[in-house]
Amino acid sequence: MWRCLQILWVFSRYRLDRLIPREYCSRSLALILTLGPWRLFPTPPGNRGDAFQKALEELGPIFIKVGQLLSTRPDLLPPDIAIPLSRLQDEVAPFDGAVARAIIERQWQCPIESRVLDFSETPLASASIAQVHTARLPDGQDVVIKVTRPDIRVRIDRDTRLMALLADFVERRVDQGHRLNAPQVVADYRQTILDEMDMPREAANTSQLKRNFSAVADARLLYVPAVHWPLTGERVFTMERIHGIPISQVATLRSLDVNLKLLAERGVEIFFTQVFRDNFFHADMHPGNIFIDASKPEDPRYIAIDCGIVGSLTEEDQAYLAKNLLAFFRRDYRAVATLHVASGWVPADTPVSEFEAAIRTACEPIFERPLAEISFAHFLLRLFETARRFEMEVQPQLVLLQKTLVHIEGLGRTLYPELDLWQTAQPYLERWMKSRIGPPGLLQAMRERLPEWLEHSPEMPELVYNALQNIAGGSGVGGHLQYRERQEQSRSRRATAGRGAADGNGRTWPEKSKGNGRLSAKIIAVASIALLALSAGVAGFFVSNPPDWVVWIESRPWLVPAVLPLAVWAVICA
Repeated sequence: MWRCLQILWVFSRYRLDRLIPREYCSRSLALILTLGPWRLFPTPPGNRGDAFQKALEELGPIFIKVGQLLSTRPDLLPPDIAIPLSRLQDEVAPFDGAVARAIIERQWQCPIESRVLDFSETPLASASIAQVHTARLPDGQDVVIKVTRPDIRVRIDRDTRLMALLADFVERRVDQGHRLNAPQVVADYRQTILDEMDMPREAANTSQLKRNFSAVADARLLYVPAVHWPLTGERVFTMERIHGIPISQVATLRSLDVNLKLLAERGVEIFFTQVFRDNFFHADMHPGNIFIDASKPEDPRYIAIDCGIVGSLTEEDQAYLAKNLLAFFRRDYRAVATLHVASGWVPADTPVSEFEAAIRTACEPIFERPLAEISFAHFLLRLFETARRFEMEVQPQLVLLQKTLVHIEGLGRTLYPELDLWQTAQPYLERWMKSRIGPPGLLQAMRERLPEWLEHSPEMPELVYNALQNIAGGSGVGGHLQYRERQEQSRSRRATAGRGAADGNGRTWPEKSKGNGRLSAKIIAVASIALLALSAGVAGFFVSNPPDWVVWIESRPWLVPAVLPLAVWAVICA
C-alpha cells in the first residue's frame, strides 16, 4: 500500500495525467482525470515527455525498463515523449563514483590500482541496473568496468512484489484475466531482472554470443567485446572497451555515408540468426546497447553490449513460430489457425474454421497495404486481440521474443523508414525450415540422438512390449503377471522351435516356412516406417502447403527419429 501511495505521489507531482489523451477516454475516466488530486499540483516546467522521463527515473529500475521499451518506438509515440524517453537508455542519473570504487575494491579484495590503471570515478554511462567506468589494464588495453547499483536488489524486490499482487488480483478478479497468465509473466520478468543483475551470468552470455558470431561470415554482421574473467565477480563485470557510434545517432551515420538500408536489413538478419540458428538471442536490444562500427561505411557492422537479458525457445516453439510467420507471409490463415491449436497456444477444442475466419478478418486489411508500410508491432497487437477471443493465453516463453522483435523493428525503421521487415525475414525463415524439417534436418536429428539410442537400446524391447500390453488392456498387477506368463510361454516355444519337428524316422527339420514369413513381415514393417519418415521429410522440403498430418510430424522434429528405433525394435523382437 505504501508503494502504491508513492507511485500515486510521483504521478501527481509530475502531472502524468497529461500523457492520457482525453479524446480516447471514457466519460468516467475523463471525469477522474479532471477531478483527481493531481489537479492540485502545479504543472512542472518543461514538456510532458521530460516529466515522464524524470518520473520513471524516480520510480526505479522496473519503470525505467518500461520507458526503455517505449523509447524504441518513436513511430508510435509523439516526438515530445519519445525523445526524452531515449535518455533512459544510457543517461539515467548516476550514483557516486566513490561508492562504485568501494564496491569494486570489496569485490576484488584489493585496491583498484593494484589491478588496473587510470580508473575514472566519473561514469562513462549509467543505466537502470548498473553504471560503467573506464580503466586500463597493465598491458595497455582499454577496458570498462560495470558495477551494479548499491540499492538495486531492494528496489526490485519491492516493485516486483507489488506487480505480483496486481497480477494475482487480475488473475482472480478480472473477467477472463486467467488468459493473460499474469502471475507467470511477472515471475518470469522478475527472474529476468535478477539475472541481469548477476554479472557472472552476463559475462557468460557475452562469451556465448561472441562465440556464436566468431565465424568470418558472422563477424561481418556483429561484434561482441571480449570478457576479462579475472576481473569479473558477483557485482562487477570487466570487458573490452569498444568504440562505435550509438545507433540512435542517425544523423552522424548519414554524414559518414553509412549504408543505412544494408544496416537495417542486417539487424533483422542478426535477430533471426540468433533466434533460429543459435536459439540464443540478445533480448535487451534497445539503442543504448547497440553501436555501429562505421570504419567501412559501405559495409557497416553492429556492436552489441549488455547481454544480461538473453532468451531461448524450445524446439517446438521455434518450429511453430517459424511456420506461423511463413504462413502469414503467404496469407495462409488456415495454417495459422491449425498451428495455434497444435501448439497449445489456444485450447484444443477451438473451432479451426471460426478461428481462421477471425484471423483473416483482422489481418487482411493490414496486408492490403504495401509490406514496407506494415508495422509488425501493430500486426502482433491485432493478432493477439483476435486470439484472445478464442481463449488464447499469454505465452511467457514468447514475451521476451515479442519485446525483442518490437525493439528490432523500431531500430530498423529509425535507420531506414522504408525497411520491409517481412521481405527481409521470409527468405531466411524458408531456408531455416528446409534445413530443419527436410531430409538434412532429419539426418542431423538422428545423428544427434544416436548415442542416446544406443545407450538405451537394451531396454527398448521390454519397454515396447510393456507399452503394447498396456494398450491392449493388460495394465496393473494382472497385466504384469500375464506378461511374465507369456514370457515363460515364449521361452518354451523358442526352445521347442530350436529342436525342430521330428519326422517318423526321428529326424528333426527346422520350421523354415514359418520363419521366412515372419522375416518378410518384419522387412515390410520396417520399410513402411522408413517410408513414412521419408515422405514427411520430402513433403516438408518440396511441398509449400503440406497436409495437416505432415505439418504435425514436421513440427515435432524429435518424433520420427525417436519413434523409428522403437518401432524397429518392436518389429524385430516381436
